[in-house]
Amino acid sequence: MNRAKALARLHRHRQSSLEAGAASRAEAAALDRGIDETVGLSQARGVCFEREPLASERHRGVYRRQVGLDWLAKKGRVSSAQRTVGERYGYLYRRVTDVGGLGSSLARAGGEGRGVPLADVVSQAEARAMAQQSLQRLRARLGHQRDLVGVCDRICGQELTPREVAATDREAMVLEAVLKVALDLMEGGPAA
Repeated sequence: MNRAKALARLHRHRQSSLEAGAASRAEAAALDRGIDETVGLSQARGVCFEREPLASERHRGVYRRQVGLDWLAKKGRVSSAQRTVGERYGYLYRRVTDVGGLGSSLARAGGEGRGVPLADVVSQAEARAMAQQSLQRLRARLGHQRDLVGVCDRICGQELTPREVAATDREAMVLEAVLKVALDLMEGGPAA
């Protein structure tokens, strides 16, 4: 009787393990379909992804979104010097437009040791002001021309691909050309 119970328990445990494995595989397959759908829809809107395979055969890999300059450089459409000045522009743009990083000095009102120290707030504000000045110098090299500045803001600053910005492939090609002109103009002198 004990042996029969033990065999029945072992059978139930094995059946439970098999069911759990099947459920896990089904969940993984559903997740893969969802990822494929999301990536496909994003690619249709112009987002570029790079897929890095994993060592495990059970996992299909990791998708990494390619930012505009990385995508253009990988395709050989911008030179390393253009990419460098574009990355500098993007860094400055994000530094200036990131409003979440600078808090109020009133955060210290709650008592000692709370909030951001005033010295840090001042330091962040000074760094943002310096970034703003450097960004303005780069934009001055573009003659503050709205189209040149706009394409740099979107592709270098917001890290979008030309296809994400444009409505058509033709417009994306025009944006690429405008960006290359802007990068060449900014490359022409000391950035900051």
